[in-house]
Amino acid sequence: MTDATPTIHADAPLTRPSSGPWRRAWRILKRDRPTLLAAFVIFVIVLSSLAAPLYASYVAGSDPFRSNLSGRIMLDGKRVKVMQASTEGLGLGVTPIGPTWGAQYFLGADTQGRDVAARVLYGGRNSLFIAASATVICLVLAALIGISAGFFGGWVDKILSRILDILWAFPVYLLAISLSIVLISNGIVIGPIEIGSDSLLLPIFIIGIIYVPYVARPLRGRVLSLRESEFVLAARGLGIPSWRILLHDILPNVTTMLIVFIPLMMGLNIITESSLSFLSIGVQAPDASWGTIIQDGQTLLYTRPIVSLAPGIAIVLTVLSLNVLGDSLRDALDPRTKLA
Repeated sequence: MTDATPTIHADAPLTRPSSGPWRRAWRILKRDRPTLLAAFVIFVIVLSSLAAPLYASYVAGSDPFRSNLSGRIMLDGKRVKVMQASTEGLGLGVTPIGPTWGAQYFLGADTQGRDVAARVLYGGRNSLFIAASATVICLVLAALIGISAGFFGGWVDKILSRILDILWAFPVYLLAISLSIVLISNGIVIGPIEIGSDSLLLPIFIIGIIYVPYVARPLRGRVLSLRESEFVLAARGLGIPSWRILLHDILPNVTTMLIVFIPLMMGLNIITESSLSFLSIGVQAPDASWGTIIQDGQTLLYTRPIVSLAPGIAIVLTVLSLNVLGDSLRDALDPRTKLA
């Protein structure tokens, strides 16, 4: 009679990531219509933003970064001015042309006579790029800090936790505004490396740093619970090296948490970037973002509200879709965290 008891080898990983949960999550997501709609909206917004140069060159036929105060366009067979004489009050000054719903100036012009639709698409490129890059920086730093603090414990945990406490003590937007004012005023010079005040790297770096504690702390807590779990204790008892336990047992179990954080942090970063750019301490001219376009339309709220509404609607749709996608990923990948 043979012994059916499985043998565990000390040089083999105790657990091995399985594709089962991922397949189950994929089946759940495919059947969820709000998730599919959210993913489609994000896809359309990203694709449209990437096509901004094509739209500006071949459809709008204008440079969205150059003033066009004296320009004229063909509208209903007539040549009309982009900046039209004001009809408000005493009739002094000029008012940008409103939405034409045609190829040129589809959403009208701003105070500089620039095509709003083209600027919204270009602004979307920068806003999405900054948010995505900041998300990567935030998750990488948070994963390194949170996993190291939770897994190694001791003095490593104490030092890293105190660093997180210092960052946590500052209100998020106060810290972001303070860093933005200092760095945009002086830039960054580290030896031969010099980053100018108009570089997109500055808002990426700032936004990526300020949210690290909010991701690292949950990761640390998850790793602390995993470190005391039965399969990790059994692996230690078998003499498996710590680095193998970290790679084969800890990382696979926190990967789902990191994936869930991606769309949620993207949405949060878009709002933060837009807020900083609206205050003129984010994306700097001549570049544009959704926040800078909203600021450009401040003086036109009563005459041409579409200048501010267009990027505002883009922000709402993008962030809402990302939040729906993040909630669906959380429910599919880790059903135990689903709220009743």
